Amino acid sequence: MANQSSSSSTYPILCASFNQDNSCFAIGTRDGFKIFDSNTGRLCYERAIGAFIIVEMLYSSSLLAIVGAGEQPSLSPRRLCLFNTTTGTALRELNFLTSVLAVCINKKRLIVVLQEKTYVYDINSLAILDTIDTVPNLKGLCAFSPSLDGCFLALPASTAKGSVLVYNVMELHSHCEIDAHRSPLAAMVLSSNGMYIATASEQGTIIRVHLVSEATKSYNFRRGTYPSTIFSLSFGPSMQHPDTLVATSSSGSVHAFSLGFNINQRSRRSTGILGSIMPESVNDALDPAHHHVLHNGFPAGVKSYAVIRKVDKVADSIAESVACRATVSIITSSGYFLEYTLSINHQNESSWILEREFNLLTVISEGTINS
Repeated sequence: MANQSSSSSTYPILCASFNQDNSCFAIGTRDGFKIFDSNTGRLCYERAIGAFIIVEMLYSSSLLAIVGAGEQPSLSPRRLCLFNTTTGTALRELNFLTSVLAVCINKKRLIVVLQEKTYVYDINSLAILDTIDTVPNLKGLCAFSPSLDGCFLALPASTAKGSVLVYNVMELHSHCEIDAHRSPLAAMVLSSNGMYIATASEQGTIIRVHLVSEATKSYNFRRGTYPSTIFSLSFGPSMQHPDTLVATSSSGSVHAFSLGFNINQRSRRSTGILGSIMPESVNDALDPAHHHVLHNGFPAGVKSYAVIRKVDKVADSIAESVACRATVSIITSSGYFLEYTLSINHQNESSWILEREFNLLTVISEGTINS
């Protein structure tokens, strides 16, 4: 899903992305691309055929969408290749007039984001279903919910402020526009079921969560007082409403926000007199009780991408005081995989424990495919 590109020549990881259920992740390097099992860290597949800036998986299938970094003539950033890992060959190639900046896939749709256009394809026939003209989107910023029941695409709607266009990918029409921030957008993510969208602006001090169906604000979280670049946003996995939102920032901090406290009641707050004079943002933005920070979770300034792979609820008992346990996985553009366990007890006290850390560039797998 979310593909983080890092064009800086100082970092070995050019892109990183988890698949739709976070069971696997892929990285692109100057030598090729690699696919890992998220649970074990095992290197599942590797091709050493040049530099790649986009590598996207379709769940755990053999289909990959890959885009070259342009460092080799055969790997143009204007060419999208649908690649079969089983046969090691290209199924189809799509060529564009400008560089491909982002790609999103689910079992029905293929989304290709260019600087000023976004194309929607049928994934099976590769017929173009729609072309969306966008404001200049230099970073290829987008968000996508892979669920077929709530399949939305989010794109920037302005270069001057942080407004978001939400597009229904299955029904092929604009769903709504959300004015989320005063400053231009820096990061956004949709929950996997398409119910909620989280956004951060270039200021990086406030993270907002909106209910997509009504385009209404549900949460307004303060990350910090001083500006910081938000590298990534990720909702926890949930078929209903997500419980947790995690963010990584240029300060090297990982921020987790608890969403599980009566989210439905908040989104349906009374529109009476008190509702009109007590904006939802007042309590949400200033309440630190639902904000759990891991300082120095990764080196400051190193672009890093985090996902919440799983959230476990723990029964309240004398023997076990933990109310919630979240597994947060991080890929750094410097080439490391980090996995933390965030535990939150019933008093809303939290602790972070580093469970795993390894270098993605030195992992060797038997039977690895090189060419």
